[in-house]
Amino acid sequence: MKFTLESKLAASVRRVSATEIMVGNEVWTRPVGLTGAGVIPDWTPAPAEQLSIGDLEPLIATGPELIIVGTGEKQVLPNRELMFAMARRGVGLEMMDTAAAARTFNVLLGEGRSVAAVLYVAEPS
Repeated sequence: MKFTLESKLAASVRRVSATEIMVGNEVWTRPVGLTGAGVIPDWTPAPAEQLSIGDLEPLIATGPELIIVGTGEKQVLPNRELMFAMARRGVGLEMMDTAAAARTFNVLLGEGRSVAAVLYVAEPS
């Protein structure tokens, strides 16, 4: 899926496919963490279905009101412990397929909202 609306924000997602995610002019073939300031460097979270609060700490540290998780081609629901831990931190958590997560991240970022995201490419078959 290609996003045609150009954004001047360095962290905006320009394209999502089953095998890669384009953020700005950089292509990622592994999970990528994003904030309004850009990509979280040297960060490798657990698989989406195994995410823990520890995996999300680099994103939480940036102070977002919401973290969006793009779980690949299909939505994966978070485990209860993660939902409770995020609620205790006062940070919203939404999990959806990666294409929807990328669109949502771009819209909220464009609105000036404090948002972060982790986007996964599809797992190999």
